[in-house]
Amino acid sequence: MYRVIRAGELQPSPGGTIKFEGEPYGGEISFFHVNNDPGAGPVLHRHPYSETWIVRRGKARFVADGETLEACAGDILVVSANTPHKFTNIGEGKLELICIHASPSIIQEDLEA
Repeated sequence: MYRVIRAGELQPSPGGTIKFEGEPYGGEISFFHVNNDPGAGPVLHRHPYSETWIVRRGKARFVADGETLEACAGDILVVSANTPHKFTNIGEGKLELICIHASPSIIQEDLEA
């Protein structure tokens, strides 16, 4: 069995992020395809599974488990399950990330308002 999700089937949020959850398609992973403006990013949160980020374009400041680091195009970051984390676009242009969730559905607990 296979499924093709064509470009345009998954609509981006007003902030430019596309959300994909694998479960409805028989997939074992989910992801966000982020395309954020400078200064944008999620609040501190955590998931009950690991998350892997692939920075495709731009520059981001990540906070993970209380530590801060910067990443740019080509960098890959991984956080383990239940690790508080967030990121912010600190570049002058768009930040493009693929945020891979090791779960067929996205489960997120926000830790900031």
